[in-house]
Amino acid sequence: MKYIEATIYTSIEGIDPVTNMLKEMGVEGIIIENPADLEEFMVKINSYDWDYIDDKIMELKDVEPNIKFYLEPTEEGNKLLDAIKIKAMMLKSKEYEGVFGFDVTMGRMYIEAKLVDDEDWKDKWKEYFKTVRVTEKIIVKPSWEEYVKENESDLVIKIDPGMAFGTGTHATTSLCLKLLEKYINKGDYVLDVGCGSGILSIASSLLGAEKTLGVEIDPIAAAIARENVDLNKLQNNVEIMEGDLTKGISFIADVVAANLMADLVIMLTEDVAKHLKNNGIYISSGILIEKQFLVVEKIKSSHFEILEILELDDWCAIAARYKG
Repeated sequence: MKYIEATIYTSIEGIDPVTNMLKEMGVEGIIIENPADLEEFMVKINSYDWDYIDDKIMELKDVEPNIKFYLEPTEEGNKLLDAIKIKAMMLKSKEYEGVFGFDVTMGRMYIEAKLVDDEDWKDKWKEYFKTVRVTEKIIVKPSWEEYVKENESDLVIKIDPGMAFGTGTHATTSLCLKLLEKYINKGDYVLDVGCGSGILSIASSLLGAEKTLGVEIDPIAAAIARENVDLNKLQNNVEIMEGDLTKGISFIADVVAANLMADLVIMLTEDVAKHLKNNGIYISSGILIEKQFLVVEKIKSSHFEILEILELDDWCAIAARYKG
């Protein structure tokens, strides 16, 4: 099968605005090449970050920042690509208007598109998705790589992301994982809204949750999430269902995780309360820092107490306790 491989050439500052734009337009399964990542790898902020860097990562220093994504070569796929080109031009216009700051450049914002075989797509994932320690306990590893635990307490998540969002390397996912690691208790029930590849659902189970329900509106992503649950041998603890946010769900949880985007988190928040036990924890992510205030205000007005807010790059994640 053929796919459209599209590449947006931008700047280091442009990576997050472009990523957010693609996410808002329903594009998932992106590949980011960002020279700034190399600097982060070379500076060991935490003792568990990096001891070895793959040669492929070292090549990043000479790369023009870019984001790759894949679409089906259908009329619908081509219309979406045209819409993305228009949105990219709008982002470039915002640069000229100084919306991102008068010293910020979005780069070329040039979009290159070509037809590739699906085998090329699979190989691209294998080039850029490597084993990574995301938190003190959680390691995310692609299904095709071998990994030997460094510590007995390590929790290893095997993931084959396919075309679903969630490998643990993006700021929105890693922030969620850090909060889940902190707030999940043994025996908890967890609801993962918009579960993508299933990474948060799997992590919840490994962290001690007795039962986890992942909900995903995209049938392809839901199928991939089920495969990943099977890959981690968690079929008895983790269920993945196809659905629209929490509509038609009667599941009551100790913890709700929603790695979506700001507008969806705001829309979802009141309904989350119906699916949480009193004093339950609500973890939301996929929120640009510039929209943090709007989300926090909505969460507070829905009978939640803000516990903490984590920030990474241009993104934030919020942990709140239900006080209904």
